[in-house]
Amino acid sequence: MIDHDDTTVDSTPSIHHPAHIEQMKQLGRSHEALSLEEWFKINFHPGLVYYFEHTMKFTKEENKLCYEIWRDFTTKGEHPPFFPGILKLLNRFKAEKGIIVVVSHSEPDIIKTHYRNQNEFPGLFPDRIFGWNGKPEENKPGIWPVRETIKQFGIKKKDILVIDDLKPGILMAQKAGVDSVGVGWSQSHQIPEIKADLTEICTYYFDQVIDLENLIG
Repeated sequence: MIDHDDTTVDSTPSIHHPAHIEQMKQLGRSHEALSLEEWFKINFHPGLVYYFEHTMKFTKEENKLCYEIWRDFTTKGEHPPFFPGILKLLNRFKAEKGIIVVVSHSEPDIIKTHYRNQNEFPGLFPDRIFGWNGKPEENKPGIWPVRETIKQFGIKKKDILVIDDLKPGILMAQKAGVDSVGVGWSQSHQIPEIKADLTEICTYYFDQVIDLENLIG
């Protein structure tokens, strides 16, 4: 069960943070825009929903504008690159009858587009995608995605490995009683406190794709 943004694709520096800069510009609040490092920290804790609602106190109309800008950046611009080696690993895993489930706070259509437009391994596609659908209870850190995966594919908890660069996925794994890998190959994990915090709560921590490959075998 693998995350998408900043775990599989390097999307925050190329898409999500530039979208934030444009959002703040159109809101007339450019002076409050976060640097990339600050954005990573907020995304890690307390999370973007909390930041929007409690720190920025966006109105309903402001939230709508921010969403529209984000959708423009994620659907009309260039697709973010997959991290080197990750598609090769996923392709080999699936060829060996492994099941790939994406659990992400991005919307499903965006995730599907990224996989369909990658040219390294044409036809490589997740077996299921749990993306943001407006129902927080059906996404991480809740355990609904794990329960549904077990139900759909008839597997056991010991067969599941959650892979994520942020707390929600690792906390989902903890609550569900499955192993997890915190991954640190995105720029966010160059920030010492993020790396230290995640390392404490995951089963394994890797900062290179080859280490994950060696674990999966």
